[in-house]
Amino acid sequence: MADQNWAQIERQALCDLLIETGPDAPTLCEGWTTGDLAAHLLIRERRPDAAAGAMLPFLEGYSERVRRQALERTPFPQLVELIRQGPPTLSLFGLPGVDGLANTVEFFVHHEDARRGLPGREPRRPPAELEELLWRRLKMGRFALRRLPVEITMAEPGGRTQRLTKGGPQVRVHGLPSELTLWTMGRKEAARVELTGEADAVNLLSQSRWAV
Repeated sequence: MADQNWAQIERQALCDLLIETGPDAPTLCEGWTTGDLAAHLLIRERRPDAAAGAMLPFLEGYSERVRRQALERTPFPQLVELIRQGPPTLSLFGLPGVDGLANTVEFFVHHEDARRGLPGREPRRPPAELEELLWRRLKMGRFALRRLPVEITMAEPGGRTQRLTKGGPQVRVHGLPSELTLWTMGRKEAARVELTGEADAVNLLSQSRWAV
């Protein structure tokens, strides 16, 4: 199955869950409800002027205002329907191939943010094909981990490894690619992983915080 299809599958599954939960359910994104999460996804694809705040700190305040306005002014079912429809033609995300490249991990992680934010929801087991795709995309985690003074290697159950950062004391993070993805994206408490390696480095990672 092409990457584009997995982006669509995760998008639709997340939208189904958002309709089920409504806008006030908790998520793994600190301080955000499902309504906040939905508004973030909407402006990411439809308001590039506001979405830039995720990368440019001086625009964070503007981005937050636009996100809050989207949530307050758009009925939640309509907001979710706009996400379900996908990016508009003139959006960067509407260009051929960009949805699969940019949104597979994004929607997988946010799907889990909404799922695991609910009490009693156990992790799902993604299909092997999606696990393989997430394994190939793990290198995206280098951006989130780049400031940590630790050499981090990801290890999946089949024995494959990927080194995401270099230098410093060494740590291995063991788990399924889906769980490793959540860990690299800052969902440390929710991800089902095991850390092994030098004790000081393991302790440092256990105490550090990052998020994407």
